[in-house]
Amino acid sequence: MFFIEYPKCTTCKKAKKWLDEHGIEYTDRHIKDNNPTYEELKKWYEESGLPLKRFFNTSGMLYREMQLKDKLPGMSDEEMLTLLASDGMLVKRPLIISDNKILVGFKEAQWQEVLCGGEET
Repeated sequence: MFFIEYPKCTTCKKAKKWLDEHGIEYTDRHIKDNNPTYEELKKWYEESGLPLKRFFNTSGMLYREMQLKDKLPGMSDEEMLTLLASDGMLVKRPLIISDNKILVGFKEAQWQEVLCGGEET
């Protein structure tokens, strides 16, 4: 399982602490140093069943600077994936990627349900 994060992100720090406290093993991946590729993002998007917009870091500075809130609705999936692959700071984080799970962002209740079967560990 990959835990894709930006180490300075407070939400990522909370998520990492949660994983450690629950004894969940993962491989850490720094999103800025090792940005997801177009192919990875496409695969994760297709497997997640989520709208592609959910993969964007909508609260990020780069997202706002590029005025993507107004531009995304007119973009194709291919254009959005290409944009996401261009800079890790555009990608919502943290991400959990495993064989049968894709989690975007940290919502403790959702992570508890998906990663621990809903049971406290």
